[in-house]
Amino acid sequence: MSKKDVVINALKDGGISDFSLLSLYEAELTSDKGWDQAVSGCDYVLHIASPFPASNPENEDELIIPARDGALRVLKAAKEAGVKRVVLTSSFAAVGYSINVPGHVFNEEDWTNVNVPLPAYIKSKTVAEQAAWDFVADEGDGLELTVINPVGIFGPAIGGITSASLDIAITGIVNGTTAQSGEFTMGVVDVRDVADLHIKAMTSPVAAGERFLANADGVMSFYDVAELIRAERPTISSNIARMQQTPDRFYKEMSNQKARTALHWAPKSKEEAILASVDSLYPH
Repeated sequence: MSKKDVVINALKDGGISDFSLLSLYEAELTSDKGWDQAVSGCDYVLHIASPFPASNPENEDELIIPARDGALRVLKAAKEAGVKRVVLTSSFAAVGYSINVPGHVFNEEDWTNVNVPLPAYIKSKTVAEQAAWDFVADEGDGLELTVINPVGIFGPAIGGITSASLDIAITGIVNGTTAQSGEFTMGVVDVRDVADLHIKAMTSPVAAGERFLANADGVMSFYDVAELIRAERPTISSNIARMQQTPDRFYKEMSNQKARTALHWAPKSKEEAILASVDSLYPH
């Protein structure tokens, strides 16, 4: 509850003025306390919280246990409260980190293999999503589950709240601390489109029992982000490092056709999402 004012201020920044329908409850991913009260009377529950640090922890369980057990706590409480559907925010991390087939187009049928060495965050999201599907299959008793798998989430920050993605790939590039484009690319999606997809997944009859990749068309390297900002926002570009371009073999393809077709989702371009992040952090 210590974050209440931060949340309210962010919502105000996002254009909300009437808070008469907002109720706040305290709950923790690592404790049973509070979840029953939080979901009581709900038809739908959106479970969005999962730890995402900027660096890998010493012990992977620091991320895996709260991610997995938190998801299960929400599902158990939702089931007991008679909730119709839970929408779980998973990640592309649970989809795309085990397949290295040239030309492969990632889609919702793909799963990251947790039995190979993985960074803790990627493993935590995969384990948590698998545990959620297993719970609904084995103990759900009619509870519906829909999963959203976003790539890197960008777009406008509100209330001064940032994320690891924004800190590394926007602020870090603009101020020059992110100075190299590594041997990887990232999918990009606007936070407003991710929110929209959650609402569509919450209410659409066809979304029950499905997972949906949330990504704009194409992927980007840090080099691409740096060059986009340099070209489109030159007044803040003086500290951006001159990076080497990421090799073509790291440009993976991923599909968003399922969300587009089944839920009539129409995401903004990756460039618009990146520039919206920039403009919210560096107003001009």
